[in-house]
Amino acid sequence: MLHIPILRNGRPYESIDKVEIVHHATRQPVAQVSQANSGLVARDIRRMNANVLESFTVTELLAVCKKAGELFMTATLPIGDEAHTFDDYLVHLSATTGMPVSYCRTNAEKVHRVFDQMDAIIAGLTRGIDPAVLDRGYGQHDGRMVSFARSAKTFGAVLPSNSPGVHGLWMPAIALKTPIVLKPGREEPWTPYRIIEAFAAAGVPREAFGFYPTDHAGAGELLRCVDRSMIFGGSATTDPYRADPTVEIHGPGLSKIVIGDDLIDDWPRFVDLMVTSIAANGGRSCINASGIWVPKHGDAIANALAERLAGIAALPADDPNARIAAFADPRVAHAMSDAIDHDLQREGAVDLTEQLRGTPRLVEKGNCAYILPTIIRCEDSQHPLANREFLFPYAAVVECPSMDIPDAIGPSLVVSAITSDTALTHALMASPNVDRLNIGAIPTVQLSWDQPHEGNLFEHLYHRRAFQIEPVA
Repeated sequence: MLHIPILRNGRPYESIDKVEIVHHATRQPVAQVSQANSGLVARDIRRMNANVLESFTVTELLAVCKKAGELFMTATLPIGDEAHTFDDYLVHLSATTGMPVSYCRTNAEKVHRVFDQMDAIIAGLTRGIDPAVLDRGYGQHDGRMVSFARSAKTFGAVLPSNSPGVHGLWMPAIALKTPIVLKPGREEPWTPYRIIEAFAAAGVPREAFGFYPTDHAGAGELLRCVDRSMIFGGSATTDPYRADPTVEIHGPGLSKIVIGDDLIDDWPRFVDLMVTSIAANGGRSCINASGIWVPKHGDAIANALAERLAGIAALPADDPNARIAAFADPRVAHAMSDAIDHDLQREGAVDLTEQLRGTPRLVEKGNCAYILPTIIRCEDSQHPLANREFLFPYAAVVECPSMDIPDAIGPSLVVSAITSDTALTHALMASPNVDRLNIGAIPTVQLSWDQPHEGNLFEHLYHRRAFQIEPVA
């Protein structure tokens, strides 16, 4: 059976303690994954060479990233003692996550774009600073002397299993000369492992990487031992770290589309945009829209979206028409669907997609379960289903006066505001609820990698210092 090792100092290590990850549909083992205990994680982080990338210039590392991107998509790379092709990667990724193979390929292309466009990403994160400034530690920027120093000698990430595209958020750390320690998601070790091997094959020293499949205690130890980190997960996972400035939080997105009074009568023009925002990538991303907030026409919009999404079926992951992912653990799907049904018992909300289909949203096939796309029409912005997010295509349609929306929507990772109303635009600009703001007919899932939608990795890893220099004769 395929074995996925720990990477200690970049080198494969087989642990006595292993877990099996299985095929989401057949429940047959796909791989054994070595497990690291918290003591091993802490000890190895303390011993990492924090300066292993300092011999490279940022420009050299950017060239390495571009080469690594080609290798990620085309090369046969090692995984433990086995050779792993790109097609092997897609098959195994789909097998353990339940994600359609077509979406696995789409997400791999997102990862490749991060590799390939790393120069633009770094320019965006640093606001256009000459990379040589980071090599020297000081230099000119916009006519002023600036100086930066690394706050993070090591950077860690506790990663999810829901969508491979999110790995693009930690990858720039390598171009920023910071060694990385990763705890992969249980069902998705494939993408971070392949990224590491692509980096190594392109010339990044293996000592710059740690890869530690581990349990909850090991993940907590990783976050404690590195200098800076990021964590992905639901509120229960991320909330304990919200007051810790060394941890960048990537929790629920609760992303939304807002249509202003000036364009709401033209809402049919934007149905395709809303459907894409809700259902792209199987609805598994924090940037998928989970709320449509409008001043009127809520019933018509909700019915139009329900009609478009109710036809999406539960199909096998290898079907090219598959548009939603399977839940490898049916209990997770049951818990999500039951939570929706529980809240539907409260007046003021109705599941329009379930009504249209005439069948339940939860579908069980063999050993796995699917949740079909769900559109909820909420009459009250305070209804518990008005501001929820799930790992499948879900959105609530809520009516609210336009100028009340910026305060009423609550924390939102992405807001796409379809409006030319300057008052509404300014209110959204001023709102602390909005992390990333799109003005115009822009899907919530359309990102520009040089503009981070949750934190700025450069500012997380580096600090700006006051600096003066006066040559001494």
